[in-house]
Amino acid sequence: MRALLEIELDTPTTNRAVADGAVAERFDRIMADLKPEAAYAFPRNGRRCQIIVVDVPDEAAVVAICEPFWLEFNAHVDLHICMDPEQLGEGLRRLGR
Repeated sequence: MRALLEIELDTPTTNRAVADGAVAERFDRIMADLKPEAAYAFPRNGRRCQIIVVDVPDEAAVVAICEPFWLEFNAHVDLHICMDPEQLGEGLRRLGR
């Protein structure tokens, strides 16, 4: 199933990773593992943020998806299961059954 991750990185933790030059390698490793369908970075409320769309094969995969952001960046992570238009249509059709 598809999920949208909203990630807000902890500023002091990320500043240290930027200062020691490790930030790019850490993100590259996480992205290589996640193989996101889409990924965008932006500032929000004065913090470094990302939105990433990933495949979640099962419920247990949530741990492996979120944990790298917690460990590497002390990040706040929200995970939202989401649907494409066909999946939404099927869900709506099921309401009428």
